[in-house]
Amino acid sequence: MTERRRYPSDISDARWALIEPVLQDCQRERLARNPVPVQPKHSLREIWNALLYLNRTGVQWQYLPHDLPHYQSVNSYYNAWRDEGVFERLNVDMTRLARAKASRAPEPTAAIVDTQSVKTSGNVPAADQGTDAGKKIVGRYLALLPACP
Repeated sequence: MTERRRYPSDISDARWALIEPVLQDCQRERLARNPVPVQPKHSLREIWNALLYLNRTGVQWQYLPHDLPHYQSVNSYYNAWRDEGVFERLNVDMTRLARAKASRAPEPTAAIVDTQSVKTSGNVPAADQGTDAGKKIVGRYLALLPACP
C-alpha cells in the first residue's frame, strides 16, 4: 500500500502510542475467538484515522475518501469496539492519565448532580410537581447523572 497524505484529523504519534495497546489487545482477543484464522486487511491506525475523519467532517460512512479503508471495514471495527466497550475503556484510561498529569487522584472523589426543570401539563397530580423558584416554573425535576464505569 502506498503512503497516503495526512488528513488534519489523523492521530498524532504520541496519542497513537497511548491507545494502540488497548486496540491491539482487543484485536488479539477477537482474533482468538474466531475459529477461522483471519489476517486483518487494514492497520488499526488507519481504521482509527478513518473514524476520526468521520467524526471531524461529519460525512456519511459511504463518503469516506478512497485512500482510507473501505467504509464497511471501518464500520465493522466501530461496531465491534462499541459492543466490546473499547471506547468507554479508552475514555476511562485517558481521564486517569489526564488527572495524573494534573497531580490529581486517578479517580474523582466528588460528583456534581445537575437537575433540569421540565414543564408539565395541568393534569399532573400536585404531589408529583414542584416549583423551581429561580426559574418560576412549576414542573417535574429530572436528575442528570453521568454514566459511571
